[in-house]
Amino acid sequence: MNVKKFVATTSREALRLIRIEMGADAVILSNRKVDGGVEIMALASAEFAQLTHESRQPVPAPVPVPIRAAIVAQKRAPAAVVAEPAKSSISTMQMEQQGILSELKFMRNMMQEQMDCQSWSDRQQRDPQRTRILRDLLNAGFSASLSRQMIGKMPATANMEWVRQVLGNNLRIATKQEDIIVRGGVVALIGPTGVGKTTTTAKLAARAVVRYGADKVALLTTDSYRIGAHEQLRIYGKILGVTVHLVRDTEDLRQTLAGLKNKHLVLIDTIGMGQHDSRMAAQAEMFNATGVKRLLLLNATSSGDTLNDVACMYNGAGVIGCIPTKLDEAVTFGTVLDVAMRHKLILHYIANGQRVPEDLHEVNMEYLLHRAFKQSAKAAPFTLHELEFPALMAGVGAAPIMREKYAT
Repeated sequence: MNVKKFVATTSREALRLIRIEMGADAVILSNRKVDGGVEIMALASAEFAQLTHESRQPVPAPVPVPIRAAIVAQKRAPAAVVAEPAKSSISTMQMEQQGILSELKFMRNMMQEQMDCQSWSDRQQRDPQRTRILRDLLNAGFSASLSRQMIGKMPATANMEWVRQVLGNNLRIATKQEDIIVRGGVVALIGPTGVGKTTTTAKLAARAVVRYGADKVALLTTDSYRIGAHEQLRIYGKILGVTVHLVRDTEDLRQTLAGLKNKHLVLIDTIGMGQHDSRMAAQAEMFNATGVKRLLLLNATSSGDTLNDVACMYNGAGVIGCIPTKLDEAVTFGTVLDVAMRHKLILHYIANGQRVPEDLHEVNMEYLLHRAFKQSAKAAPFTLHELEFPALMAGVGAAPIMREKYAT
């Protein structure tokens, strides 16, 4: 086993030397301070893999005899006859060797985490401005992976204005030509239960009625499960003066749309389904078969993991963008913006209340980013502090989230 020793003035420099000579997958065996710096013992990944491979070679299966019983049998029988204890010893050695390898893996991971923490601590001391910006990003609801990526790309002279500009460059807003009310067609609003699909459908319909007239707009619903769901949309339709239709399957939807060809905009309110509901596939198949485009509604009050899961499960070829909802209930906007950026979802509108049609707004990026960071500086039970950053950020890695569009 060819273990090598590396001595350098800092842990980062020692790790750099290890990566140059042994590669990024080298196994860290030990780390200690010495005069003038640190000393790290490392093992090449190829040798480590060879040890792991050798430890997994098959051996003859031992007879299930307790070791103590085998020793007693050895005393009572001739030495040439009793061979079972030797097999038990081989098995024990294999187990010990695997245990040592597991400990080496654990030590490597632990040392890497400690070095990452130390690296972040050193960065905090050298560059407090970055630490403050990192604090604001995390407390605004942006993910640790996106925040880490931004900090890594940040110029030395950057400030929060640079951060807002980068975020604005990476968030897509629907253009006038892409606006669903201007473009028209058939659009379904999809998303989990309680995200505000029915209310948002009515808000969009009201905007279209004001612009094109009630005779150019129609409302459909696929929700025949919830009690009163169809009736709620019918009330909105009666107020707006537009027709409302209930569809149950693909053929029903196809025939209904054929009778609404003269409409400028047809909006479809859908069944509220969790992102892992088995009915989602049937709904997507129905819309794909009839050429229906979709807008995904994202609840701004949901956690990042939940929103990311919703976007992963609902996003697809027919999804043309998203509408963040319940912004009036959300303390921070960073989470929903992070998910929209991560999944490259075009922002069409934002919804911040129950009033129809007042609480639906075109996206104002400057206002949105201002509100995103407005709450981040306030003290709250879930606010992160600088001392917690090294442990949080160490080892956090992810695929690039932002496009390469950074401010100069």
